[in-house]
Amino acid sequence: MKLELARAILSKADILLLDEPTNHLDVDNIKWLEDYLNAQSQVTCLIVSHDSGFLDNVCTQILHYEKKKLRLYHGNLSDFVAVYPAARTYYSLDASTIEFTFPKPSVLQGVRSNTKAILKINDCTFTYPGNKTPSLYNATASLSLSSRVAVVGPNGAGKSTMIKLLTGETIPQTGTVWRHPALRIGYVAQHAFHHLNQHLEKTPTDYLQWRYSTGEDKEVAEKETRAWSEDELKQMEKMIPVNGEERQIETLLGRTKLKKTFQYEIKWKNKLHKFNSWFSREKLLELGFQKLVQQFDDKEASREGLLYRELTIPHIRQHFSDIGLDPDIAQYTKMSALSGGQKVKVVIAAAMWNNCHMLVLDEPTNFLDREALGGLATAIKKWDGAVVMISHSNEFVDALCPESWKLIAGKLYKDGVSSVDDESNIDEEKVKAKLSKKKKKTRNEVKMQEERRRARHLKWLIEGGTKEPDTES
Repeated sequence: MKLELARAILSKADILLLDEPTNHLDVDNIKWLEDYLNAQSQVTCLIVSHDSGFLDNVCTQILHYEKKKLRLYHGNLSDFVAVYPAARTYYSLDASTIEFTFPKPSVLQGVRSNTKAILKINDCTFTYPGNKTPSLYNATASLSLSSRVAVVGPNGAGKSTMIKLLTGETIPQTGTVWRHPALRIGYVAQHAFHHLNQHLEKTPTDYLQWRYSTGEDKEVAEKETRAWSEDELKQMEKMIPVNGEERQIETLLGRTKLKKTFQYEIKWKNKLHKFNSWFSREKLLELGFQKLVQQFDDKEASREGLLYRELTIPHIRQHFSDIGLDPDIAQYTKMSALSGGQKVKVVIAAAMWNNCHMLVLDEPTNFLDREALGGLATAIKKWDGAVVMISHSNEFVDALCPESWKLIAGKLYKDGVSSVDDESNIDEEKVKAKLSKKKKKTRNEVKMQEERRRARHLKWLIEGGTKEPDTES
């Protein structure tokens, strides 16, 4: 965006045509652009924008397009809304007449509270190849189903890197990332159109059918965390002692609940199925099979999410309609003919088809008009899953996110109200409660206690005086 603006400015044009110029710009750069445009007394600016603050600060006239007609209003956006109240959605997301409906996330095993952590990153550092300075440095955070988190900060501070760490797009060089084994994440990237650009000949309906035709999300399969390194491939050749013999894992066939964790069915290489074994998740991780377990978890999570989804035209049409895209456009219009806002809706709908538990939005306000933004905001407020977003729209963030993660030069600073229980304190309280419980007495101990009580009572009856208190219980 900065490069396009620089080209326009250097051309010394008499008329500047700016289509959504604040997209991808942080607060400081938007302020610079406002000051620059206001200083141009000999240049006419024609601007298309959904940024109400920007329009208020820059515009002196509003051209309103409605029902194929243009009408000119003098003043900025506030003046226009004063004489045309129907345009109040430019200032209030709640005033939108459009309503999105997100699919309800399925139950996560072992997660009985919407404040229990479903994803944690601990002391994570990530440096891009060729860079000496980390893009993310010693970051620690956690998320629950009720989390509404805004990731904020200037451009280049590490926001997108943080998001990619959460979704598995990148792997930290140091630190750990833990996700619930059945967690499904819907991810709408800042440059999400690159997925659609490979399918411009398809309709949105065709694209959704292609993406989930194998029973899992094909976009998830392209993540860096799915790629096998040489060391991980070599690990699969490791021999494991079982029942007095050395065996080699061929694949994982199944997974069941085991207390507070999972156990996995192992098919051994060159062995019949009757020799299959069940290993706990912890044991497999201890043996070094993290990649194998993660790959199986991803497939199982996707399968569970699609269990009650029918990849048929009527169901797909309804799903797109729930996300604000006209069903006929979804079925009959090729991707190459869609507007930016329509493509964003396609990406959001595709990301949420598998009933995800967590939605990650990188600059969701780009390309969406005010009505669609209001619909998106309403859906986020009502949804039962976690939401993490990067946005330079203070209005959008303030309306939805009670918690913010601010990134400055790769360092994470948390602010606001966290929606995750402090599990360390909870565990400590449980331990204290267990310690405080008294051990149950044996039959002989109860008998001896009663005899001592009777002896004290008889002594008091014979000798009189003050009765000795009963300190045994």
